[in-house]
Amino acid sequence: MDEQTQRLEYLVNAFCADSQEYKDLPVPDSAAEQRRILRSLMNIRMPRELPEEVLAVQDEYLKTRAEEKGIVSLSSIPVIRDGLSVWQGDITRLACDVIVNAANPQMLGCFVPMHSCIDNCIHTFAGVQLRAECSRYMNRMKSRYGADFEQPTGVPVLTDAYNLPARKVIHVAGPVVSDRVTPELEEELASCYRNTLDICNEHHLKSIAFCCISTGVYRFPNQRAAEIAVTTVETWMKEHPGAVERVIFNVFKDEDRQYYEALV
Repeated sequence: MDEQTQRLEYLVNAFCADSQEYKDLPVPDSAAEQRRILRSLMNIRMPRELPEEVLAVQDEYLKTRAEEKGIVSLSSIPVIRDGLSVWQGDITRLACDVIVNAANPQMLGCFVPMHSCIDNCIHTFAGVQLRAECSRYMNRMKSRYGADFEQPTGVPVLTDAYNLPARKVIHVAGPVVSDRVTPELEEELASCYRNTLDICNEHHLKSIAFCCISTGVYRFPNQRAAEIAVTTVETWMKEHPGAVERVIFNVFKDEDRQYYEALV
């Protein structure tokens, strides 16, 4: 049994023991099933202390998983023009200064086991420390603004990236389209991009990968979202020359890749 297999089995047992509901869950022999169980337990786990020895094994496991998936460097992504790129794939593989997470107003990540959303993926492969940091932030905000506080749309939060190849993560909750796209919703989406770039400028983060904010379950039309994203980023970069050197529009669907490639 190699080291990574040993780490996986150790972590499944440790996370089962950490869960009151699943502490007696039988551990399957299949590595694929063990990975599924580990991710699910990480997804549903509320932020709380975890023994240092378990965190250390988790970190080694996730760093090796990143290498297994293949870390993507900026130099391998072509620049189309003016520091802008389009890249299709898993954002958790990107080794840039910061990746953007399409968060929800609770800011704690996705609690649905094995969900395919970007929020779930980023929290899974960063490790449980990311949810803990987000929780500390939300606790500070709730102590200041009240127990019902939710992160406002378009107001980004910067955190460490922990076991991801990126250095940092910026979490931002985009607008939700309930009926039709209005000018107010378009401005809220644009603010997600502007405010995120402002944080990059403030913290000297020179390369950023944006996901397709507010598309999917937030129901912003993909093509219009791409138009707003590209126009807003281009305008910001012209107004702040040299502040951010590389912007990657990270897409997952073929549809989004076609929209962005037509715009960049």
